[in-house]
Amino acid sequence: MAELEIRNLHVRTEEREILCGVDLTVRSGELHALLGPNGSGKSTLANTIMGHPAYEVTEGQILFDGEEINDLATHERAKLGLFLAFQYPVAVPGVSVANFLRMAINAHRDEPIKVKEFGVELARAVRLLDVDSKFTSRHLNDGFSGGEKKRAEILQMAMLAPQIAVLDETDSGLDIDALRTVAEGVAKLHAEQGLGALIITHYQRILDHVRPEFVHILMDGRIVMRGGPELVERLEREGYDPIREEVGARA
Repeated sequence: MAELEIRNLHVRTEEREILCGVDLTVRSGELHALLGPNGSGKSTLANTIMGHPAYEVTEGQILFDGEEINDLATHERAKLGLFLAFQYPVAVPGVSVANFLRMAINAHRDEPIKVKEFGVELARAVRLLDVDSKFTSRHLNDGFSGGEKKRAEILQMAMLAPQIAVLDETDSGLDIDALRTVAEGVAKLHAEQGLGALIITHYQRILDHVRPEFVHILMDGRIVMRGGPELVERLEREGYDPIREEVGARA
């Protein structure tokens, strides 16, 4: 079982400190949700986990299976079994979804995957996620709708089989059908591959489709409250203001 552990994490950019002592543990097979109002530091945490150079860790540790990864490059963290689903995936004109997936798999291997083996794995992932096989011949995210971009990312997760995935507000701007595509994909990979996931969101609607076991609320760069699905239900009823008052967070 893989384990991502964040200990007393402090992170700043050139302008200011954004994370002020975050502690969080996510294991493979677990579904976590991280919620918080805009500006609370959610995307900063996601990018720092994957080693984005714009974010400086000034204190604390990020560990994967007990080994500190603070100084590892992004691709090295990905090889360990971490995956980041972006809020706004970029288009790669001229590169098909299938070719991109093959290159991504090869980046994780010492020897390139054989064509036949790749075809078998791609067909398996397409069936699992109920994706049209013609989808893989299109250029990655080029002219894709929001839902199609998310479908491509879920397909990447199925093919790369990470142990822990971080979904950074991946529900942003999606209609209900696209949202269901993301949620069902995460649920299937959780059930079939034992995927652990940290679902970072500003809204609660994706959590109507994927029920997390663990819920964390981030405010002012720190986790101020933890609980289970009942915490999502409280947010739906009351919003963030009562919690902000309760924990003494800034408005």
